[in-house]
Amino acid sequence: MAVYFSIFLVIVTVITGIVWLADKFYLAPQRQLKLVNAQAQCDTPLGDEITAKLTEPSAIVDTSVQIFPVIAFVLILRSFIYEPFQIPSGSMMPTLLDGDFILVNKFNYGLRDPVVRNKFIEIGLPERGDVVVFKYPINPQIDYIKRVVGLPGDRVIYRDKSIYIQPACDPSLDSCPKLEKVITEFVSKGDYSSYGRELYRYTASMGDKTHDLLVDNGVSAQRQASAFCASAEGNLCQQSGTARDEFVVPKGHYFVMGDNRDNSLDGRFWGFVPEENLVGEAVAIWMSFDFERTPESFLPRWIPTGVRFSRIGGIE
Repeated sequence: MAVYFSIFLVIVTVITGIVWLADKFYLAPQRQLKLVNAQAQCDTPLGDEITAKLTEPSAIVDTSVQIFPVIAFVLILRSFIYEPFQIPSGSMMPTLLDGDFILVNKFNYGLRDPVVRNKFIEIGLPERGDVVVFKYPINPQIDYIKRVVGLPGDRVIYRDKSIYIQPACDPSLDSCPKLEKVITEFVSKGDYSSYGRELYRYTASMGDKTHDLLVDNGVSAQRQASAFCASAEGNLCQQSGTARDEFVVPKGHYFVMGDNRDNSLDGRFWGFVPEENLVGEAVAIWMSFDFERTPESFLPRWIPTGVRFSRIGGIE
């Protein structure tokens, strides 16, 4: 859907831009010339009504001239700086909730054209711990949002609900970094639930980012993986040459996971995110709606029942 809107926005901008240029450099001067010729044929000054009639552009031209600067600004802002997205699921809880509306910084990871998405200016790359929006590798028409866990060349292991990371080996160094566990600290239990089970909330640090995550201790990681892998598109649950819970990130790719560890269909089940699929970094929540309602409610599901002002702010 976002791709089609981008194409539509580009087409409208081009059409209105052509009309704007035509009016500025040809149509408007022609109208002024017509006014001058009409005035030259009259002994008395032309009235305001006649002057307005001779100089007024057509409705199509006038509308195009008026909306072109706005459309062009929206295109530039949305394509190269910030784009809004809505969170549709709970895979990134507690960081992001269903009903959060976020801003995605598209400048941080380089500038791409809004249609074909070819990068034409290199600026930066994702860092471990970034929350990123990307085109789902199995179906690029769908946008996903997850947290970057593994960078190109990293070795990542997710075992017994814990993450172990061995950063990519730098050939210029005498020895490679060791495999290290991502340390988590218990925060609370029962703030969130899944299928009637209370979820455990922890705090973890990756790079210079600290974030919260949820773990369902009522189900084993192996059982959860088997359930997800049975339904995962592409059936890419095990990388060739590695253990089932081990992932070696290829060059130009990233390994991502949801913060809601046991309720996220992420890189553990369909593979890695190519660099060209990256859309941008999620940096802020600008609005958050609550859609919870009682079974007796007659309101449609898409109508919010409240606004969660406390959630507005930056994303860790």
